[in-house]
Amino acid sequence: MTDFKRIDDADHLAGKTALVRVDFNVPVANGKVTDDTRLRAALDTVNALSGKGAKVALLAHFGRPKGEVKPELSLKPVAEAFAGVLGAPVAFAADCVGEVAQHAIDSIQGGGVVLLENTRFKPGEEKNDEALATEMAKLGDLYVNDAFSAAHRAHVTTEALARKLPAYAGRAMERELDALEAALGNPERPVLAVVGGAKVSTKIDLLKNLVSKVDALAIGGGMANTFLAARGQPVGKSLCEHDLAGTCREIEANAKAAGCDIILPQDVVVAKEFAANAPHRTCPVGDVADDEMILDAGQQTVGIITIAMDAAKTLVWNGPLGAFEIEPFDKATVAAARAAGERAKAGKLVAVAGGGDTVAALNHAGVADDFTFVSTAGGAFLEWMEGKALPGVEALKG
Repeated sequence: MTDFKRIDDADHLAGKTALVRVDFNVPVANGKVTDDTRLRAALDTVNALSGKGAKVALLAHFGRPKGEVKPELSLKPVAEAFAGVLGAPVAFAADCVGEVAQHAIDSIQGGGVVLLENTRFKPGEEKNDEALATEMAKLGDLYVNDAFSAAHRAHVTTEALARKLPAYAGRAMERELDALEAALGNPERPVLAVVGGAKVSTKIDLLKNLVSKVDALAIGGGMANTFLAARGQPVGKSLCEHDLAGTCREIEANAKAAGCDIILPQDVVVAKEFAANAPHRTCPVGDVADDEMILDAGQQTVGIITIAMDAAKTLVWNGPLGAFEIEPFDKATVAAARAAGERAKAGKLVAVAGGGDTVAALNHAGVADDFTFVSTAGGAFLEWMEGKALPGVEALKG
């Protein structure tokens, strides 16, 4: 992943126009942005380019207009919010191609910023239409992709445009790609992966890829129940995909052939109902009653995962170890996350995490800032973990 150009490689930018793909798909209520996290993520790239005298024309999608102009999905309120975050004026263009967009770009000085209208108002955007890409490329002198979260999509503003202009990775994209390279591309070994979540069916590709890449794989959450059942262990009325027993056995066989150690729960926390503070007990995995459900991993299992962290140099984490949304079934996730955060903060472990539930779980444990890198790009992060090529990243190579 190191064979891509970075914006620091771009010279003589004064007066040139940089078309910058950002992720401004932010929550908006009553015309106001309610969470500016994604806006702040773009600051490094925007400031770096404008600091070199470039005109910065921002490209972004918002919602799912499906190729139609929908006023309620206009990016105009987002331009106003980004101006507040940037601390400088942000112009707005009511189109992302053609005369309207060109006039808006011409109207700003070098170092100025303009946000172009929702790219998904154009039917060709999601179709990766060459004609639209050619038209859009006329607006700029270079292209910068700073939206890793959209890199798994082959759209005009993530893929085709990168082939029309000199293409660079923005600062946020650069950090993401460097972290992923350190985690699985060219990691320091041994590598431990922790994968949790509800269902094996949603992560089959991910698990199959990981067992060929990592030295140990700890499986938690509801998907661990399916693996336990495949081994003949009782799981009571737990969430379990019994029809995937064969798939689990295949994954375990592949892991064994690749020299990857599979870590499953040895003890579990069970309850008879899925509710906060429901009466519960901890028991060995072979002792789950028919009317009980597994809702968390036990302390012994957390200890085993922590020992695996001590042996590892690199950790990749996706998904919780239990039903962390409700107490007290968050204990294993919190304890393991804090153990990982401690080791990462002390420089003993490169810890990279990603995926929607993962970010929420690490924030719940209060350790997101202690990890080496936490990706907020759900779909793109998962496809990367599955070993799939991401069109938006591939387009930046070479």
